[in-house]
Amino acid sequence: MLARADSVPPSFVGLAGAELVLDRRGALAWPERGVLAVADLHLEKASAFARRGQMLPPYDSADTLARLEALIARWAPALVIALGDTLHDRWAQERIAPQTRDRLAALQRGRSFIWIAGNHDPEPNALLEGEWAREIRIGPLTFRHEPLPGEVTGEVAGHLHPVARLVQRGHSIRRRCFATDGMRMVLPALGSLTGGLNVRHPAVSGLFGGRYEAH
Repeated sequence: MLARADSVPPSFVGLAGAELVLDRRGALAWPERGVLAVADLHLEKASAFARRGQMLPPYDSADTLARLEALIARWAPALVIALGDTLHDRWAQERIAPQTRDRLAALQRGRSFIWIAGNHDPEPNALLEGEWAREIRIGPLTFRHEPLPGEVTGEVAGHLHPVARLVQRGHSIRRRCFATDGMRMVLPALGSLTGGLNVRHPAVSGLFGGRYEAH
């Protein structure tokens, strides 16, 4: 079972018969199985841009790992599943700062990790300890990077970085969100430098046969 803090009210949802909890910071908890799932960390994205001459503040990896550390501290999972694009490219291990590498290594101690292959990181990488898989099935749920086309039951995926646009007090704001119809789900990107796709975009809405919700 997962430990849960009470400081942030959780959002409970059902998915293909599994009872899940959505953490508003962008993670999916499955208390019955002790699982925490996150998607699209894109570690070392800023340094990848810098190699091409586009200079960005080089703090994205540290910030993203801080988010993941907080989620693990809150939920205390036995298993963490990262749904692909954990690294922005295969050269991330050459660019990552030593202290960030150490934080990532420390994060992996004391629990199991399954790293799902993404389009940015299709092969195993020495930075990521644990199991590497194209997809993994646990009970009624299948965890993969990119959603499959057509009707699918029990799919948990990333890749699309869904966001919702809200209007508050006359101002438009954008927030990361989950998209689900109760049979499949797309997780938001956890990475601090990832951008997003409107949850109403056909690439997202087209996955669902009818009504779906953003959380």
